[in-house]
Amino acid sequence: MTGLSVSSYYYKPHPGSAERAHRDADLRDQIEAIQAEFPRYGYRRVRAWLKRLGMVVNGKRIRRIMRECGLFPDIRRAFVATTDSDHGFAVYPNLVKGVEVNAPNQVWVSDITYIRIATCFVYLAVILDLFSRKVVGWAISRSLERSLTVSALQEAIKARNPPEGIVHHSDRGVQYACSDYTDLLLQHGFRISMSRKGNPYDNAFAESFMKTLKHEEVLLSDYETYTDVLEGVPHFIEEVYNKRRLHSALGYMPPEEYEQVMMEKSTTACKLLLILGDQISS
Repeated sequence: MTGLSVSSYYYKPHPGSAERAHRDADLRDQIEAIQAEFPRYGYRRVRAWLKRLGMVVNGKRIRRIMRECGLFPDIRRAFVATTDSDHGFAVYPNLVKGVEVNAPNQVWVSDITYIRIATCFVYLAVILDLFSRKVVGWAISRSLERSLTVSALQEAIKARNPPEGIVHHSDRGVQYACSDYTDLLLQHGFRISMSRKGNPYDNAFAESFMKTLKHEEVLLSDYETYTDVLEGVPHFIEEVYNKRRLHSALGYMPPEEYEQVMMEKSTTACKLLLILGDQISS
């Protein structure tokens, strides 16, 4: 008997940072070699191919390295139009151009994108607060019915309880111009704003989020089923994008942290002004 416990006998020391970096570099080279032959492989197929080579690698580690090294799959998909501006509903002017946003719940921006799975397309509608870039409402559906955008708006209103006068900006698509949607906006005191026809730059912040979602989650996750989307996209929005992903435009803070910090600064400034006012009046 050695006098050692079973756990001590089987203990393997964790590799140091230099060794970990070396192993990651080796794995990166393997992934690059696979993608050189199969440029459309996401992390699941990369993992399966590595297994065929006798390498059993954790999927999270593969995703991390692919994200850090920009090893996104080269996926050329057919374009799917999510905006149908050929309708008979009212079109509203653009109210956000040149507007300075300095607090939450002043301007919300909305957009729709598609996510391709093995058998069909899945659609995602999101609403962002322009101040913090935080996703305040979202909905997922198999179709582009108006209920998709209405559900995202209802979720955002429930979560934020916005004040009257807030601007809601979107494109001119029928999902945003339809009476179901605009009636809900007017009912809650929104000012309705829409992009100029054929000008995606009017809604650049929502477009930027969709690009982030595609490159940092959808393409790497290689979704195959509707369930994959229902599990992966909400987790990315709520736990990664809103709480952890750093934004250069927000001083390298995540949206939720940025809102909290800015609101604390605003509260402190208001208290100082009150104290100063009391001192002057006395």
